[in-house]
Amino acid sequence: AVWKVMNQLKEEGYEIEAVRNRGYALKGSADVLSAEEIMSSIHTEWAGRQVVYFDETDSTNIQARRLAEQKAPHGTLVVADRQNGGRGRRGRGWTSPSGVGIWMSLVLRPKISPASASMLTLVAALSVREGIEKETGLLAGIKWPNDLVLNGKKICGILTEMSTELMEIQYVVPGIGINVNQTEFPDEIKETAASLYLESGKIWKRSGLIAAIMEAFEKNYDIFLETGDMSGLMEEYNQYLVNRGKEVCVLAPQGEYRAMADGINREGSLLVTRADGTREEIISGEVSVRGIYGYV
Repeated sequence: AVWKVMNQLKEEGYEIEAVRNRGYALKGSADVLSAEEIMSSIHTEWAGRQVVYFDETDSTNIQARRLAEQKAPHGTLVVADRQNGGRGRRGRGWTSPSGVGIWMSLVLRPKISPASASMLTLVAALSVREGIEKETGLLAGIKWPNDLVLNGKKICGILTEMSTELMEIQYVVPGIGINVNQTEFPDEIKETAASLYLESGKIWKRSGLIAAIMEAFEKNYDIFLETGDMSGLMEEYNQYLVNRGKEVCVLAPQGEYRAMADGINREGSLLVTRADGTREEIISGEVSVRGIYGYV
């Protein structure tokens, strides 16, 4: 019976050493993803303490929202090895193959106004950046409001969804997709997409990355709740904002225009200055911002 279990663990990617007359020793593991592996890696108070894992699902955001409707507790983490219906902002598709990426969503029940919920996208972006640096040493930047980039290419996208009732938040679900160990991308996105592997030459354990991100998110979320805005995180966010000090193209409903990005304010809006000196606040969700000379 023990032999069968050891073989099963080997198939899952764990490195097991057999020693005659002594038994078995766990030497290490490859990039194993399972509820047990993730939960054993996370050391937080509430973020990711309850994990729901799928080998394959339509979308972790859809599953997290379903669980939230069923009263899943604050901090419930939904993770999938593969998504077949992943989504980005504005209804765009998100490629989510198995074995290489982190596709996860977190159920939050913050006591804040619905108008402040969009700032949780910025909190998540800052936390993913911090977790990646802690686990890999790679210094990613943030492309306002919901992308992370390495060397000018996208490695992470964040989609935050919310449910309200009588102007009170029932739950907020930030969905996070990270390109971790991809070796290649489809032709239509290979010029703008990258992975941690392609930028470092190393295979990274996704469970360790998830744990580091959850620890960073829990810390940053608590800082955010103290004031209900980005004032406690604004300086750090602007430090890693790749748009800052660059000319951007603002795609507004009334028409697009160019401006210089100056950083975010305490409400999480992007401050931009037009050529005539006019300063404006760009609100996430109302407009998009694109780089002039490439993706960022």
